[in-house]
Amino acid sequence: MVSTLGTSAGGAEQRLKDLGIVLPAAPLPLGAYVEAVQSGNLLFLSGILPVVDGKPRHVGRVGVELDLEAGRDAAFTACLNALAVVRDELGSLDRVSRVVRLAVSIVAEPDFRSHPLVADGASELLEAVFGKDKTSTRRALGVVSLPLGAPLELELIFETAQ
Repeated sequence: MVSTLGTSAGGAEQRLKDLGIVLPAAPLPLGAYVEAVQSGNLLFLSGILPVVDGKPRHVGRVGVELDLEAGRDAAFTACLNALAVVRDELGSLDRVSRVVRLAVSIVAEPDFRSHPLVADGASELLEAVFGKDKTSTRRALGVVSLPLGAPLELELIFETAQ
């Protein structure tokens, strides 16, 4: 999916270019909320889904209708959307000084046990863009359902340079 660049030279924007990644337009809220709120030097993102052009890229439960690779792709897609929101809010990903927290809610059947592998689809992208030294804490858990039938939702907190 993404090869990790670790601590290669350049900021996050340069790493995106080096990876050949072009961010999509930031997704629009699905209800009465905003996609991001900055409080002090922390940027809190609302739940981010793996949507493309306002529609879910994947629908279903990981481990049932979707295989592990589709789950990882959904996490990657949602993470691209999260990065687009951050860029819209801050003007540049280079203003991120650390990824503080990544929470991944995954729709799966009760016997599913590979939540960490699905969440890696987002974590690996964050590491490739921001560097290993800015890697976040993480929570990955299973849930019954999510908006639009999406297989997962990300929630992120970033520390920003003032």
